[in-house]
Amino acid sequence: MHQKRPNLPASILASIKARKNRGEGVHSVHDRDSGMLIASYNVHKCVGIDRKFDPARIAHVIREIGADVIALQEADSRFGERRGLLDLGWMERETGLLPVPISGVAKAHGWHGNVIFFREGLVRNVHQVKLPGLEPRGALITELEMKDGSTLRVIAAHLGLLNRSRQQQARMLLDIVGSRDEHPTVLMGDLNEWRLGDRSALNTLATVFGLPPAVPSFPSRLPVLALDRIMANRPGLIERVVTHDTPLARLASDHLPIKTVVKLGSTAEG
Repeated sequence: MHQKRPNLPASILASIKARKNRGEGVHSVHDRDSGMLIASYNVHKCVGIDRKFDPARIAHVIREIGADVIALQEADSRFGERRGLLDLGWMERETGLLPVPISGVAKAHGWHGNVIFFREGLVRNVHQVKLPGLEPRGALITELEMKDGSTLRVIAAHLGLLNRSRQQQARMLLDIVGSRDEHPTVLMGDLNEWRLGDRSALNTLATVFGLPPAVPSFPSRLPVLALDRIMANRPGLIERVVTHDTPLARLASDHLPIKTVVKLGSTAEG
């Protein structure tokens, strides 16, 4: 007698079963005294799963998270003249966050939809990267000088839907990081990759950033795919990554935000 095979991969089945513990770790407060809270959030052009365009709802989720640094994807309109979809003045008043400045896009908030907001510190450098592939994809790389004088490099990226493009994009990001001064670095964003193996962009990135445990964040109502990632180039630089899973976050976008704490004091400067 043949054993019946499940229709879904084991990882997805396990994620569905784990929904009874939904919210565990979401409201568990990271030890903010030990470091800096960072987050990544694909805001889906501010369109929620109810198909309503509501930038204020996205801004409220960002306020819920309370991150010191947050990377957003799809923060701008995709076609035509790119324009930002969030009220930056409202963001600053309500969250205390400022966007990392970019050049050459008068009405947009980010670079190819990527924007980095930060609470404190100085922006040392900004590098806008047009990623290869058939789709218009990009990454934003910045170096932030913290209050204590330490440096954190943040890479905010949104990789493509095609596997070949993702591999090209991952290699390009590694080439850029390898050509610059060594600093504690976090890579975060919607990498559109949940598979492993030789043909996975995650495998390429793992040579520098390691391979963190998968944290399902998509779709927001019943997350089964770990499309969003936060990765670090040094062991101990980040704590456990969790989703920010609240009723508003489940509604505001088709992705849940993910977050963790960066502990710059745990690693030596390069």
